[in-house]
Amino acid sequence: MPEIPHVALLVETSREYARGLLRGVARYQQEYGPWSIYFEPHGLDDPPPDWLSDWKGHGILARINSRETAEKILATGIPAVDVRGALPDLSIPFIGVDNRPVAQLGYEHLRNLGLRSFAFCGTPRGENPNQDNRCDWFVELVEQGGQACDVWLGAQSKQHAATWEEQQQDMARWLRNLPKPVGIMTCHDDRGQQLLDACRRANLSVPDEVAVISVDNDPYLCNICTPPLSSIDVNPSRIGFAAAELLGRMMQGEQPERQVTTLGPPRGIAARRSTEMLAIDDEDVAAALRYIREHATEGIRASQVVSRAAKAPSTLERRFKKTLGRTIKAEITRVKLSRARLLLTETEYPIATIAERAGFAEAKYFCEVFRKHHNATATEYRRRFRDE
Repeated sequence: MPEIPHVALLVETSREYARGLLRGVARYQQEYGPWSIYFEPHGLDDPPPDWLSDWKGHGILARINSRETAEKILATGIPAVDVRGALPDLSIPFIGVDNRPVAQLGYEHLRNLGLRSFAFCGTPRGENPNQDNRCDWFVELVEQGGQACDVWLGAQSKQHAATWEEQQQDMARWLRNLPKPVGIMTCHDDRGQQLLDACRRANLSVPDEVAVISVDNDPYLCNICTPPLSSIDVNPSRIGFAAAELLGRMMQGEQPERQVTTLGPPRGIAARRSTEMLAIDDEDVAAALRYIREHATEGIRASQVVSRAAKAPSTLERRFKKTLGRTIKAEITRVKLSRARLLLTETEYPIATIAERAGFAEAKYFCEVFRKHHNATATEYRRRFRDE
């Protein structure tokens, strides 16, 4: 009988992203194990455990956040996979988030609110490459859209790190100087919570003056914010599963083809009150957009939306497209597909039921539209992105 692999998980449990990674590892282990798991709850910045130096296991999966931890893992000579990506020069393969579609999803969500001013709130450059990339992609998307993007990254070095109060005051000053209304994407939920606090200090209304979206979708942190924080779900379970899969191959002697592997796109947006606003001057367009978002899943048609215009219904379609860059019909389809994606990933409903609840008259037509927009069938999408 072959020996059961002994695998050490050096992953914290304090945030939803890391817990999602562990769920993915657990799913892989249940399907392809068994593994004997060495796991002790700890924090991201905790030193490596003392037992690691003499450990005689077969594989390590870790959120490596310090050079000390990296060196201790490398010294074991045991196959290892990093799921943090804080040290880009490591000779340990990394699996993580593809930050380009994450930034695109955040930008499009804010732009769809009718906003034309944007900013990014992140962490000091060099602190984490993933957060740097997230910022860079967001800025590029904003600039491609013809706008400038303000950026706040905080203190640039740990030697001169500001206190919490100093940092909050600096962030509040930055917020006061931004054009309003403004849509801000933050690098993660921790920064999003901090930004909302700074908005209160600056006497700025969220979301009316400042709409905020963050990344990681930690439900506990997002829902204790005032107001609750919209956030992008990057599907960490999928990343944990892929990391465990790679580690399994490495423990069998396979060498990874790439040092860095990014998985995407993200699962979607958990929209909460921090982005519940519409920054549209045209009252008819704003009313049409609000009506679509409230009733798209009821199977409404573009003609119904046009007929509700208080002034000049004959020009509403043209004004709508000029304001949002797409037709009324396209917006109805976009909202319906957004609902369908959520149902695919969070329910057991069959495809026909999902089509009906998303506002499509026929399941066959829904499947055709879904495949056209996502380059995958609804069933494939569910299998790929669902957090089982």
